[in-house]
Amino acid sequence: MPERKRFLLRIDPRLYAALERWAAAELRSVNAQIEYLLTEAAKKAGRLKPADVEGAPGEDAGAAADDDAGRGAAPHDEGEPGAEGGEDGEAGFRG
Repeated sequence: MPERKRFLLRIDPRLYAALERWAAAELRSVNAQIEYLLTEAAKKAGRLKPADVEGAPGEDAGAAADDDAGRGAAPHDEGEPGAEGGEDGEAGFRG
């Protein structure tokens, strides 16, 4: 599997909590859930072809990738930088 791009994501705590519940309901890690949702949105918007994301979480050919991405792991990675977010006064999620 190709190496995955790592980056810091600042996110409103309420949105993170909603993603955490959603991921747990679908037996995914929060990271895998975010990647799945972004992949689906990019495909739906025509920005990404299915062949562009081999092994993306939730793809039929990517069952092994789901395991690598945290399927069955704890629903949230403790201690990752930026996991708390919001400390710098950014505008929050308005949903």
